[in-house]
Amino acid sequence: MRHLLLMASHSGRTNMHARNLAIVWAPNLLRSRDIEATGFNGTAAFMEVRVQSIVVEFILTHVEQLFGDAPLRGTARGQGGGHT
Repeated sequence: MRHLLLMASHSGRTNMHARNLAIVWAPNLLRSRDIEATGFNGTAAFMEVRVQSIVVEFILTHVEQLFGDAPLRGTARGQGGGHT
């Protein structure tokens, strides 16, 4: 999430602010088995993705409150693999 926040900090040049990043990344970060299992399409799928993007945008705009200054895993301060 912090990487996406870093990307949002360059929105002046890229136009990829938190909302646009959330729209792009939400379906991958919050994959819905309901959509995949039932084959939602049209309005139902759009509404599901809309909810996902709102959640991801909220997380992106509140990274510090949610994660504090916890070290990123896989960095010198935090050991292990994966991403925050």
